[in-house]
Amino acid sequence: MSRQWSVLGVPSSAGAHTPGVEQGPAALRAAGLLSDLRAAGLDVDDHGDVPGFRWRPDPQHQNGQNAPAVAAVADDVAAAVAVVLAQGRTPLVVGGDCSITVGVMAGFARAARDPALLYMDGGPDLFTPATRANGNLDAMGLAHLLRLPGHLPEVAAAGPPITPDRVVSYGDALPEEGPDVELDLLRELAITRVTARDVHRDAHAAAASALAAASGESFVLHFDVDVLRFADMPIADVPDSGGDPIGLSLHEAMTSVSIFARSPRLAAVVVTEINPDHAPGPETLSDFTTALAVALAAR
Repeated sequence: MSRQWSVLGVPSSAGAHTPGVEQGPAALRAAGLLSDLRAAGLDVDDHGDVPGFRWRPDPQHQNGQNAPAVAAVADDVAAAVAVVLAQGRTPLVVGGDCSITVGVMAGFARAARDPALLYMDGGPDLFTPATRANGNLDAMGLAHLLRLPGHLPEVAAAGPPITPDRVVSYGDALPEEGPDVELDLLRELAITRVTARDVHRDAHAAAASALAAASGESFVLHFDVDVLRFADMPIADVPDSGGDPIGLSLHEAMTSVSIFARSPRLAAVVVTEINPDHAPGPETLSDFTTALAVALAAR
């Protein structure tokens, strides 16, 4: 299998709740992302960045902050992803907040492709403005792709509609008991769910199960680094976003990514929610980029 990668940066925190993640693409490049990918034997080029946006308060829209900017960034991402696909290359999209995946899926739609979405995230981003009081749209991306009740039409219009059977939730650490908006929706929508507990028990089996459930000719891997145990890899914007058990180890996560990367159906990878300000030193991000490159190069 010969896969040619194009790195696309999305320096936007439009959908976040504070600034920080807009620094992610530059920080990953500075940490050696491209050289690590090439050292791992991958064919990779740098497609540059789409226009960025630094988060700012949006008091007029407190339950869906910066929605026009989120939609505009997604539209720019869609156009850039469509170009990469037209070149016969595989997008490696680095953000930026989780709402950029709306744009990635839109780029595939523009290319007349309909991939499944393997959503590797500490939480599945199923909130809407009605259920997310602080209004950060990076917690609502999947809800908008699914067109859940209460979504913002201008954000949903930036991406294609997808159906629950095309989604796999991977690695979440949601509570198993008690009321929880996202857990209730995962069950109500019958979205295939492979939990952090499943990965802790057997990462190989968990990843294989998720891969089998991501049906169709291709799939996009969304990888929010808040799925990681913060003490193990402190780079996420929101540390340990899930409950008990706290996130995946770096080894568990990269074991999973390597299994996904071995599939010829992997059509794109989206890496989100890296906040360089949280890393204790430059070596932390370098460790991450090296581990990611090795996982993507798995044979």
